[in-house]
Amino acid sequence: MTAFSKSICVSAFCAAFLICTTSAPAQNPQRRGANPDAAAAPPAAGAEPTLPIPPETKSETKHDWTAGSRPVHYTATAGNLLIRDEKDKPILSMFYVAYTEDGAPAKSRPVTFLYNGGPGSATVWLHMGSVGPVRVVTDSPKATGPAPFSIVPNQYSLLDKTDLVFVDAPLTGFGRLVGTGTVKDFAGVDQDVTAFNKFITRYITLNNRWGSPKYLFGESYGTPRSAALVASLNNDGIEFNGVTLLSSILNYFVRSPGYDLDPKTYLPSYAAIAWYYNKVPHTLPLKEFIQKAREFSRTEYSAALDQGDMLPAAQFDAVAAKVAGFTGLSLQYVKESKLRIAPTRFRKELMRGEDAILGRYDARFEGVDTDNAGENPGYDPSDTGISGAFVASFHDYIVNELKYTSNEPYNLTGPGLNGAWDWHHRPSGGGFGGGGGGGQGAAEPDTVIDLSDAMRKNPHLKVFSANGMFDLATPFFGTEHDLAQMMLPANLTGNVQFGYYPAGHMVYLNVEALKEMHADLEKWYTEVK
Repeated sequence: MTAFSKSICVSAFCAAFLICTTSAPAQNPQRRGANPDAAAAPPAAGAEPTLPIPPETKSETKHDWTAGSRPVHYTATAGNLLIRDEKDKPILSMFYVAYTEDGAPAKSRPVTFLYNGGPGSATVWLHMGSVGPVRVVTDSPKATGPAPFSIVPNQYSLLDKTDLVFVDAPLTGFGRLVGTGTVKDFAGVDQDVTAFNKFITRYITLNNRWGSPKYLFGESYGTPRSAALVASLNNDGIEFNGVTLLSSILNYFVRSPGYDLDPKTYLPSYAAIAWYYNKVPHTLPLKEFIQKAREFSRTEYSAALDQGDMLPAAQFDAVAAKVAGFTGLSLQYVKESKLRIAPTRFRKELMRGEDAILGRYDARFEGVDTDNAGENPGYDPSDTGISGAFVASFHDYIVNELKYTSNEPYNLTGPGLNGAWDWHHRPSGGGFGGGGGGGQGAAEPDTVIDLSDAMRKNPHLKVFSANGMFDLATPFFGTEHDLAQMMLPANLTGNVQFGYYPAGHMVYLNVEALKEMHADLEKWYTEVK
């Protein structure tokens, strides 16, 4: 498991289990995604072995959404599209669920493509928790109890503003390798972007959406995918109106060898979490306290860390006292840590003596460890606290409401993808002249370069960056730094907007935060042209 877990792999839970949907009747092989002719025919002598190639099928159901600003009559479409190689041979089937308003003219009705991260994560989390027409009810930030679970109309859906297409990454969901497709065809930064590029191109072709306003919405690893994807699509002549980045990690290059080793990036998040748990005096409102932490991290803290062992003792003591004041940790602990606080250790140390550990994706979640004396938490309560509710609710919903069934398992993570992942990335438009990271074929991809390239070539492209204040997987201060490095001309810097919410990595788990994010996105969609 890498430093990103859900950003780099949905979760330990997802990596360990494959969940199956209700089986379809035997007489409906197309709905199962299997081509009986392809499955039955043996390969010719000397021919390359092939996997079954299913037809492109879909299940369409009609619904009404009345929970938002206006009623929307819509069609829900659950189906698969085939991805082809350079020889026009099918090598992959990708699964999606689309929600499209009935009777809306395609040229004026926006369409947004949404996906989670991984790499190699299904999109069940965004689909069932964020801006779709329904959402799962959880007990966040407490662990959600067992079934029965509740799925309710989502008053914070964006369906009144845009059609929504939730896309599962290659080999996840009901997606499968087909024909001569192999894991290595899709296990990589650029391979993944190519697959999504082909999916979107095929979707807008089949559904007559070339003239529609177009948006991307990615969470976690879905954010570097979005940055590289929007540039890739732009270079193919498919311009997008906007990109939403939720809980971002855009530049792996400057974080090498590990994002968790950059204490300056995390300190404002530590401050927010310490304030939330009353570990620091509430002399300032939360956002003002965070701003003070930003200023300290950029200046005095950064300079002290850069000096390392050469830092004078008096200055070391002064900086240590300020770090303790922002993080809620003891002065002795900060000094013994040499001013460098790792996020994993922070999750254990902040609640030392209180029999509690904090969540990584969302520090509002508390859990209980076996060993209270340990240095690192034994699990992530913000992961285990919601996984069961999302997985079970999705399976109930897809079968009973969307009428889609399959004998295939719904893979939360792509089998074999993470171990084979190729991190080399060739950024769109090359790199910056000074070699500012992530050059041609870099093994730590810098997709900030791609996003900058897309915004220069398409100066109308708008970006909305949504961030949870209590996220210890992709801290907001790192996102601010990355998006400030695009070297844009002054007239384009205003194309990037930020939103900050009292939540973690999955902002939508806090319903009040979801309400705030929804209001910001509704306004953003209205303003983006």
